[in-house]
Amino acid sequence: MSYTPRLKEKYSNEIVPVLKEKFNYKSVMEVPKVEKIVISQGIGEAVSDRKLIDAAVEDLTSIAGQQALMIKSKKDVSNFKLRKGMPIGTKVTLRREKMYEFLDRLISVALPRTRDFRGVKSKGDGNGNFTIGITESIIFPELDIDKVKKILGMDITIVTSAKTTEEGKALLNEFGFPFAKK
Repeated sequence: MSYTPRLKEKYSNEIVPVLKEKFNYKSVMEVPKVEKIVISQGIGEAVSDRKLIDAAVEDLTSIAGQQALMIKSKKDVSNFKLRKGMPIGTKVTLRREKMYEFLDRLISVALPRTRDFRGVKSKGDGNGNFTIGITESIIFPELDIDKVKKILGMDITIVTSAKTTEEGKALLNEFGFPFAKK
């Protein structure tokens, strides 16, 4: 017997029938699904302090459960003392089981730990994808607050196969995503 993440089971058993009925899809293959989750951090101070990038890669790796990548600059920007090839951020892309595990932890553990949390402001990109900005990465229980060198923010992009923002929002609502009430 193999392990299946809780949200993956919920998707196939509960969410697919609900969305199929709501949007009148003819086939279950039309029902939108979460394709990947991209977590990224921009670290501007890394230009002067190289150790920040290494710490950020380590933190993001422990949050995601998968090795994070170091992102390097693509061009020179003299105003920021930036040279091409200098490390300026970190990123990790989650798919399949790890994606569902992270989404579950994000919805049920991390977001409720946010100070003064009133829900996520929904900003879709028009194609069914959502990006949320998190100001403090310490809301994730995987990080030991005492060992974090610098509290960094991050962007979490949830890429879905939905065609519209409405369909994407309906999918995330069914997962239990805490959107802010307007």
